[in-house]
Amino acid sequence: MNRLEIMADKLECAELVARMAKGIDRCDADMVRACFHPDATDDHGLFKGTAEEFITWVMPLLATMERTQHVIGQSLIEVDGDRAAGESYFVAHHTIKTPDGDVLMIAAGRYLDSFERRDGDWKVSHRHAIYDWNSTQPCTDGWDRDDPGNPSVYGVRGRDDASYTHLANVNA
Repeated sequence: MNRLEIMADKLECAELVARMAKGIDRCDADMVRACFHPDATDDHGLFKGTAEEFITWVMPLLATMERTQHVIGQSLIEVDGDRAAGESYFVAHHTIKTPDGDVLMIAAGRYLDSFERRDGDWKVSHRHAIYDWNSTQPCTDGWDRDDPGNPSVYGVRGRDDASYTHLANVNA
């Protein structure tokens, strides 16, 4: 393989990591599912099983949260033919309702992903979440998302989020 092919493979794997984060934050099970091979597995510590079981587990868990945002940092991806291994740093923000008010829980760590190219398509064959630290504090979000006079656009869960239309426009 030449360097350009290796870089293209690394970019495809890195894009899977970004799509997975978006799918989780937008609660888009189909987007998350599309990142995994059908026989893929996932280990998130609290959850260990198939990728499909992970999706079935995580979507209701996400529904208990007001919003989430996964920020992907540096990624190191090593490619060897049709297989690759990646380490991607993340900081995940979760706004959670509690009887005492909203809290912001931040978890930081790394995703150790195994990627495989099958029939020309790169997808995740296994994901292992490694946690480095977390923090929980009162949420200080003061934006009034319900104010009809507020001209700001806020992220929403699902396909009504502005990013879906924006990204689809490139193909229109």
